[in-house]
Amino acid sequence: MSLSDPLGDMLTRIRNGQRAMKSSIKSPSSKLRLNVLEALKREGFIRGYDVAEPEKGKPEVTIELKYYQGKGVIEHVSRISKPGRRVYTGVKDLPTIRNGLGVAILSTPSGVLSDNEARDAHVGGEVLCKLY
Repeated sequence: MSLSDPLGDMLTRIRNGQRAMKSSIKSPSSKLRLNVLEALKREGFIRGYDVAEPEKGKPEVTIELKYYQGKGVIEHVSRISKPGRRVYTGVKDLPTIRNGLGVAILSTPSGVLSDNEARDAHVGGEVLCKLY
């Protein structure tokens, strides 16, 4: 089965896993998904991830979710740029999520970065999603 929005599928799995208080979830792996997971790990929204290569089929990534005082660290996940409508922003127009407590993930010429990293690198790009 092919997905029209693989990144949206992964974000939905993370959202559902947090609501069900799972310690980890599994998702199909791709370069974009791994880059987004690396940005989430750098920002402290997940504990980590591990890529498992099965004997046949596609590789799978196991995402370790993070909790604080019995609540999920990720309260809200939303996909901004979708396959039917891409959303791009310049460095001066980068969104600030919850006064800096949240993060927007961008796909830039310098790679997949959080909004803070994109400001520091002085690059804009496609806004993939936002979390807080």
